Amino acid sequence: MDQNHLIRTAVETDVDAASVTLARAFADYPFIRHTVDARNHQERVGQLQRLFLQNVGLRCGRVWVSAAASAVAVWTTPDSPGLGEAFESISQRVNELCGDRAEAAARAEELIAPLRPSEPVWFLATVGVDPASQGRGLGRAVLGPGMRAAHAQGFPMYLETSLESNVGFYHRLGFDVVGSVDLPDGGPRTWAMLCR
Repeated sequence: MDQNHLIRTAVETDVDAASVTLARAFADYPFIRHTVDARNHQERVGQLQRLFLQNVGLRCGRVWVSAAASAVAVWTTPDSPGLGEAFESISQRVNELCGDRAEAAARAEELIAPLRPSEPVWFLATVGVDPASQGRGLGRAVLGPGMRAAHAQGFPMYLETSLESNVGFYHRLGFDVVGSVDLPDGGPRTWAMLCR
């Protein structure tokens, strides 16, 4: 447990609060705005985050939260069990939630996939801090356990971001840009970053 911000491993009872945190954190995130239907957008984002947390993060990955789950970090690891099956099990519902942006989401995935490393990595699938709690060091704190675990196991870490201000934040944590792509049809630039 991180003593500065009381970071701990997430459990099933954290899903409600963690889903709300991630929905708030990603409500206006450029990639999400580009790939998720604008109709009932906040509700769709919340459902997507909940689906991902329950079916991928907690089942196959590693998830850490702060007190009251106001910060959340979800990683997949080189030994994440059943990851392909987990994504397959939610793919239809993800398409439904993306709604009229499902084609844009599929195209984005197709364009970003070549940037991903072929070597085994800890993949930072998502990290978010409730907007009301930002600016207090929670993002760095909730990332800490995963980064330390990846280093201890000798694996690099990988992430993608479509917010330019995040590039500097992650660079200060040791990540370097290894590629980028401008998503079509007015979509955002997305950066791929790696930390060894």
